[in-house]
Amino acid sequence: MLQVAKTALEQEEIDIAAEKESYLSEHCPPLSIPHSLQELQELCKKLHAKIDVVDEERYDMEVKVQKSSKEVEDLNQKIFDLRGKFKRPPLKRVRMSADAMLRALLGSKHKVNMELRANLKQVKKEDTDKEKDLRDVGDWRKNIEEKSGMEGRKKMFESEA
Repeated sequence: MLQVAKTALEQEEIDIAAEKESYLSEHCPPLSIPHSLQELQELCKKLHAKIDVVDEERYDMEVKVQKSSKEVEDLNQKIFDLRGKFKRPPLKRVRMSADAMLRALLGSKHKVNMELRANLKQVKKEDTDKEKDLRDVGDWRKNIEEKSGMEGRKKMFESEA
């Protein structure tokens, strides 16, 4: 398979070279450079005239291409207009609270509050006896400080006796 593909590629290269040679022989006559100054000037004038003709053709072709591309753009725009589909602009990210978003969606008539704590009932805690006892005991650091040192030990012995 590789050999067949290789021969096909070689044949294509030979065909392309032959086509190029035939095109150049048809469209480009062999260049004959004259030896006198007068003949050289005439040759230059002929070449400049041919260059001008080619430039005019190139300019005309450019104008035609620009005109046709403009028509294509206009027709595409008309198609979009008729379909009713427009290209959406890229949207910016906006930070909104949930309340503001719901207000924007539902309108200002509906009062919606997304804060869940506002809807909860408040319950008062009743003090129990244990909690009162704990509060009466006070800070444990005070008891430790009172018992530390010689004075604290004296009090311990005095209270026991």
